[in-house]
Amino acid sequence: MPRRPRIHLPGVPLHIVQRGHNRDACFFVDDDYLAYRHWLGGALKESGCALHAYVLMTNHVHLLLSPPQPQDVPRLIISLGRRYVQCINKTYRRTGTLWDSRYKSSLVQEDTY
Repeated sequence: MPRRPRIHLPGVPLHIVQRGHNRDACFFVDDDYLAYRHWLGGALKESGCALHAYVLMTNHVHLLLSPPQPQDVPRLIISLGRRYVQCINKTYRRTGTLWDSRYKSSLVQEDTY
């Protein structure tokens, strides 16, 4: 079956999950979390995305954000990934990927109670 295109309305919040490769760690010490937050701040400014909440786990990341345009999400993730992975690879003298495949995203819809 052909894949349906993802439809995303500007400004609608997305829940982004990105896991470490093979569910391995992507944060090793406290400074790694600080570095990720630093690069996340820069990527948010560049993309114009609004960050509502985030959780940095040892082996994965959750981001709740609203992009101005749908294409701003991959731009943010690519920018952040390039900088953070480069930093980790240099710090720990490693090579290769840190993240497992593509990030996952889900629309966050309002429930009326």
